[in-house]
Amino acid sequence: MEKPISSAPASGMRDLVPNEVALRDWAIGIITESYHQYGFTRIETPIMENINLLRGGEGGENLQLIFEVLKRGDKLERELKETSVRKDSLADLGLRFDLTVPLVRFYANNVSTLPTPLKAIQIGPVFRAESPQVGRFRQFVQCDIDIIGVKSEIAEMELVQATSSTLLQLGFENFTVRINDRRLLALLAESFGFAKEKTDRVFITLDKLDKIGIDGVSKELQNDEHAAAAITKMIDFLTRSQTAKGDLTAQRAALPDLVTDEIWQPLYNVVTAIQNIAGGKFKIEFDPTLVRGMGYYTGMIFEIACEGYSSSVAGGGRYDKMVGKFSGRDVPACGFSIGFERIVSILSEKGFTPPSTKERIALIFDADRDNAVDVLHAATELRKKNHIVGVYARKKDMKKHLDQLVSQHYSGYVSYRGKDAELEVKSLK
Repeated sequence: MEKPISSAPASGMRDLVPNEVALRDWAIGIITESYHQYGFTRIETPIMENINLLRGGEGGENLQLIFEVLKRGDKLERELKETSVRKDSLADLGLRFDLTVPLVRFYANNVSTLPTPLKAIQIGPVFRAESPQVGRFRQFVQCDIDIIGVKSEIAEMELVQATSSTLLQLGFENFTVRINDRRLLALLAESFGFAKEKTDRVFITLDKLDKIGIDGVSKELQNDEHAAAAITKMIDFLTRSQTAKGDLTAQRAALPDLVTDEIWQPLYNVVTAIQNIAGGKFKIEFDPTLVRGMGYYTGMIFEIACEGYSSSVAGGGRYDKMVGKFSGRDVPACGFSIGFERIVSILSEKGFTPPSTKERIALIFDADRDNAVDVLHAATELRKKNHIVGVYARKKDMKKHLDQLVSQHYSGYVSYRGKDAELEVKSLK
């Protein structure tokens, strides 16, 4: 007998059982409805894009994680017959690694038929060829909202408000929105005297501040052999900035003179506007150490952190130059993405069960005795009473059967006794 084919999913992928899918469907429903309330509408883009688009999409480290799709048929055969076969020439398509790059292509391709501004919702799977590990998968869902065509900070205000409101509706509380500006970061590095060619490494170290503290940042900067004077100025700034945290006036005073009001005022406007509508349910704060990794950000960036969890649950920013790569003209653009897998994981850890407005009832019948047509008719009558009804043949071990129904979130059951018998609902709680 041949060895059976493994039933395990591909490495880095996973199966989702009914209870997991039910939670995800509920969350997607809440997210979509919430975003609709803010004037956003759903669009869809293909999971595969032209490989040149993905390679040129400024996706930072994600460019090393693209699932590339080989050319097919004659095209592939011609490439393989070449004397010197180049790896880069064998693929013509790739799986999308995020939803922002496809959105920008979508906008450039459909701009003549789209409203201005475009307020888009995208929810769908993305793919990254990562090394599989606990909590990190090669396929996962992203959940984005984007505004294309609005230059002012009202776009950031709407994105932060809509995302915060959505998290509240999902049951998250006491979270903090952190906001910064990539232009401000560049000016900090310039003001402190870091070498321009090393600023990316400075930001990588700065991004670790929450984990390694100011002393850790100082040591890592020294190990990277940055100028001692620049390190001293950076550490002094971080110390003063942490002391001023939460006080916008003091935080402004701590910034170098190179940071102009042109950059500061929009940040101030967003923070104060959101503070006024938060109602104490969440916080928003200016954080000059917030970095974010995507290479396409050009202005404000933001993340949402939940108390008790080390990873952020949402993030985004402004990417004004990206649309121009496809359309030939710069169009302002800004987006916010909820970490869908992260929030679902947190809800699952808390034992959250999606609420239902309908009672879930199991109709149990005797397969050897009862007429199937009569059973289905009884189930139909129960559904007319606004119940969710599943039909199941009675098992020998009735206790085990009922326990399984409870695990599937059934709240009651009907033991079918014939077409003339009353359909009595018994509780499983």
